[in-house]
Amino acid sequence: MKTPQKSAEAGSSPPVKQLLDEPETVTTIDTGYRIDLYNVACLSDEEIWTSGHGSTMKLYSINQRSLLKSITTKSWLYPSDIAVTKSGDLVYTDYGDRTVNIVKNKKIEEVIRLQNWKPRSVCSTSSGDLLVTMESDDYKQTKVVRYSGSTEKQTIQFDDQGKPLFSSSSYHITENRNLDICVSDCVGRAVVVVNQAGNLRFRYTRHTPATKNLPFSPRGITTDSQSHILTADYNNACVHIIDQDGQFLRYIECGLRDPRGLCIDTNDNLFVAQQTNSLVKKIKYLQ
Repeated sequence: MKTPQKSAEAGSSPPVKQLLDEPETVTTIDTGYRIDLYNVACLSDEEIWTSGHGSTMKLYSINQRSLLKSITTKSWLYPSDIAVTKSGDLVYTDYGDRTVNIVKNKKIEEVIRLQNWKPRSVCSTSSGDLLVTMESDDYKQTKVVRYSGSTEKQTIQFDDQGKPLFSSSSYHITENRNLDICVSDCVGRAVVVVNQAGNLRFRYTRHTPATKNLPFSPRGITTDSQSHILTADYNNACVHIIDQDGQFLRYIECGLRDPRGLCIDTNDNLFVAQQTNSLVKKIKYLQ
């Protein structure tokens, strides 16, 4: 693992919370996807958006565990990723259609249309920008692009030696409280973290031994109020928690099965989308 370079915290520090000795499942929501569940995004502490292998994105009540709303993608293709903007709008990437779209009042607005690239994952930053991971049509290159609306502001693709930061098919992206950009690189079997300027801070390649001691397979990624980075390890059926400098803290297991998408609400509850049984687990891991 590369020696981490420190990154300044953004804004005031939140109250310090400790990791629970035993994380616990609070509730489980059956999303009803018949094939695969891929993504989950918190709209609020009471509602979550989900998406899977199908063109329908579903909004669920967490407490009632009931479906509140469904939105079908404009192209009728399944969304590669979903996120919620600062203003509470749903944003999704359409890999097959080469677009990034925002849903406002049930109306879908195309924000970004790409050429020679296809969008993979998306997150909404603290400043209101969108960060989008995308791969080239020949599947040989991956980059992160920052957008303000539909305007491209920044491209992150190479390190200071001109080598690619990411392998192909980087699945998910998030922004930490310290404004670091965190990408789960499934093919590269690493979590790649760069600072706001796009300079590499560290690569996390797993703590050994992993729970099942299978190859690290990072998928969903999210961060909490403590600037912890959490990533779903599909192969090992767990979630890794590392600190903002890449040091391993603990695993979350909680009987997880094929964990894929992750998100965290304002109370630091973790939501895990389980791919093959289409369940979302709400997990408490901080006190």
